[in-house]
Amino acid sequence: MIVKLLHDKGLRSEHAYTVACLTIGLSVASWVTSLKVESAGIDRADRWGIFVATWPATWFGLGLALAQYEDGEDLHEHVEDPFEDVAPG
Repeated sequence: MIVKLLHDKGLRSEHAYTVACLTIGLSVASWVTSLKVESAGIDRADRWGIFVATWPATWFGLGLALAQYEDGEDLHEHVEDPFEDVAPG
């Protein structure tokens, strides 16, 4: 239901995969930024990196769900009913 809603709003699997790849870089960037800018030390930097590192898996999973929905949508458009021309009885 949510996947259908997102697909109807224009989100495609390619978009989710792209965001997933970008968040991998964001995870590294947030770790480096936290390490250099904040005085809290490596523990805080590690927490930021790990927090942001959970996002790619979410986006890859959403991408897979959207891809499966898109494939199923294509199948429903091209599948013919084998019993369409069969007369009853």
